Amino acid sequence: RFSLLHLNLEEYYFEHHTANHIINKGCRDERKIRGSLKICSKSIIFEPDEIIQPIIKIPLRDCISIKAPEDNETNNPFTWVTSGGISVVCNQVFLIKERNIIGSYKTVRGKTEYFFQLDVAGKLGDVVQTLHQLYRASCLDKLGDQAAMITAILQSRLARTSFDKNRFQSISETLHMECKAEMVTPLVTNPGHVCVTDANLYFQPLNGYPKPVVQITLQNVRRIYKRRHGLMPLGLEVFCTENDLCSDIYLKFYSYQDRDELYFLIATYIENHITEHTAESYMLQWQRGHISNYQYLLHLNNLADRSCNDLSQYPVFPWIIADYSSSVLDLTKPETFRDLSKPIGALNKERLDRLLTRYREMPDPKFMFGSHYSSPGYVLFYLVRVAPEHMLCLQNGKFDHADRMFNSLAETWKNCLDGATDFKELIPEFYENDSSFLVNSLKLDLGKRQGGKTVEDVELPPWASGPDDFLQKCQEALESQYVSEHLHEWIDIIFGYKQKGSEAVAAHNDLYLELSSVSLFLIFLFPISDGTLLWHFIVVSPNEESFEDLTEESITLAWNNMAKLKSHEQYKIHKEAITGIAVTCSGSSVFTTSQDSTLKMFSRESKTLQRSVSFSNMVRHCQNKIGKDQAQGLEFILCDFFFFFFFELSMISATLEQRFSAFKAEFGEVFCILFSVLECYGCTWVLKIHLQLFIYRYFTANKMGQAILHAARCVASYFATYDCRSKCANFFLFGADSRHLLSAGEDCCFKVIDVQTGMLISSVTADEPQRCFKWDGNTILSGSQSGELLIWDLLGGKVIERIKGHAGAVTSLWMNEQCTSVVTGGQDRQIMFWKLQY
Repeated sequence: RFSLLHLNLEEYYFEHHTANHIINKGCRDERKIRGSLKICSKSIIFEPDEIIQPIIKIPLRDCISIKAPEDNETNNPFTWVTSGGISVVCNQVFLIKERNIIGSYKTVRGKTEYFFQLDVAGKLGDVVQTLHQLYRASCLDKLGDQAAMITAILQSRLARTSFDKNRFQSISETLHMECKAEMVTPLVTNPGHVCVTDANLYFQPLNGYPKPVVQITLQNVRRIYKRRHGLMPLGLEVFCTENDLCSDIYLKFYSYQDRDELYFLIATYIENHITEHTAESYMLQWQRGHISNYQYLLHLNNLADRSCNDLSQYPVFPWIIADYSSSVLDLTKPETFRDLSKPIGALNKERLDRLLTRYREMPDPKFMFGSHYSSPGYVLFYLVRVAPEHMLCLQNGKFDHADRMFNSLAETWKNCLDGATDFKELIPEFYENDSSFLVNSLKLDLGKRQGGKTVEDVELPPWASGPDDFLQKCQEALESQYVSEHLHEWIDIIFGYKQKGSEAVAAHNDLYLELSSVSLFLIFLFPISDGTLLWHFIVVSPNEESFEDLTEESITLAWNNMAKLKSHEQYKIHKEAITGIAVTCSGSSVFTTSQDSTLKMFSRESKTLQRSVSFSNMVRHCQNKIGKDQAQGLEFILCDFFFFFFFELSMISATLEQRFSAFKAEFGEVFCILFSVLECYGCTWVLKIHLQLFIYRYFTANKMGQAILHAARCVASYFATYDCRSKCANFFLFGADSRHLLSAGEDCCFKVIDVQTGMLISSVTADEPQRCFKWDGNTILSGSQSGELLIWDLLGGKVIERIKGHAGAVTSLWMNEQCTSVVTGGQDRQIMFWKLQY
């Protein structure tokens, strides 16, 4: 039942040992559960032989102690005398596949001790030593240091082992090459040794999983491709068939020299036995009708570095059919088909017009679509019914919300046409013969939708009599005359000359894909009230792809249910009012700032204060997300310091150990600042500040209620001023379109202004000042002076819900990207955790 998908992303499975899990040790009802103890780089996993028992996963970061009791208590007559015993004390465990049912992981919190007894007692010392090493790695503050220590442990293990030559198929085989590598499958990699002889390619996993050796006969190899893995030229994929979607093995090497040498050896063998196919040869075969549209697209995906083993570069196929409502599918009508000359985002003229308006107003680097047509989340959105454990691995042991599932072809097509952030294409499975991904044959509990309907099979269009019939009609559509005449237009957009540059702009296909620059809209708010400096913080967003499907539909669903926000935890951690809240990328740590001039780190898992740093000058703000240096894996917080009229923007490492000054300026009587980083040029993020060139846009507000728009390249410069308030402004926030600005102030008003024209769009009056808020353009969630959370209908100009919160003003508010989780801070010195209950 164990799978590498039970590991965290980028975690390694090292070794396993037959063992017993001892329950109720020392009691009359003590019993043993037989199974396998698996040592992984970030967790301990016990897989019981009895399938009714759950798999136990113990994260090493949640461990309190790991020891062999008899080693430390040999003089204690009451100690556990059974040899081979290991005691693990932890704060949290995950139970997986309870009663052998695939579903969301069950989390068990609270201090618990687990006992495991190894069959081979002589291995106890080595196992405990290994666990101690990995535990120390998990406890390191810096993510980069954790990864470096785990890599060192892995490379040491690989260096101490080699390929077992007894695994050769024949004693007459001649060894050509041996090196270290990892076998890649979706979401996981497995380290081991690669060996090439004159007859076979071998891979021997370090852990012996899923089998001792993977062997491929070179005579059977038909295709071989160099791949980028993690954007590095380290991958190699081998196919033993001509037209299959999936390969026989995908390898990732530790150096491109090893990859290229192995490629040369296999490619040389292939050249002596079969004809090599190039992009031009495939195109000629397609033009002459020798291969189908499906086969041609398959080959193009392979040549474009796309692989079924890499969900971040999964093969992409087009939406072909545009009719999901008719009772009969007429493939003779052009209107039955999607316009293949346009990307998904340009098919709906109304949406395209909105995107074009935003595009024209956007500073360089411009982009039409902020999300991609393919991503791991989109792939598993379609495949969750046949790859549920992949989805659980991707989403930390949970399925997505039922209303965000792949429920209906018609709904999904409509959202791809109308949604503001949904531009996904299809995957090859829609044009193959296996319809299992459309059917919940595993009887998975995928939840209930609003209205109570259980998520089961995918709802098909009326013209399909069943899943198999649906796929057959999709195949017929793909191979139809209309598609054959227009498919080259879609290929130009996805694989050809319309991918980038002026041709991409002309085709409305300008995706935001530049890796050399980062374009993020960040908000820095620094209210000052009654001469007192209050400081909020918001965090730099990391330059990494989110695997969560943040469609317009899911975010709209959250905002429609915002009245169901419920408080479930609260903690008092500061001596004065809290003015800023940020949460790490993993969600495990919360950073807060306060009028007491401290920046503190609170652990959501252990419910304890981890660190506290005091500053001599006034730190006023830090940010909603934690940024990351991609090269070193270091997390950091962006804070500002305010001392009289001097303003400094600084980076503070997430361990609170280092501080880097990034920007200094002098401002007059600044009451609040809205800060927006538009671009970042350079090789890493912000920690190497001397290599960066930033372009800033930010708003400041003075005591006259004026909103002043600035633009800067490392030094502030005045840009525009808007008279929008009669009294001090407490809070500013850009809308999703970055054109509208919502403000709240001491005059008890919400006001929306157009950033470009300065025109007042709307104004809503409250019965008390609102200190902080979030909004989606229509609905506002605000923190009031009295301590309540208020939900406003901005268009209707009224409060639609009041939620009791703090015992004093709500001074700061953080919300996650999914708009389902909220953290607030108040004058009562408390932070409160809120969750949508729907």
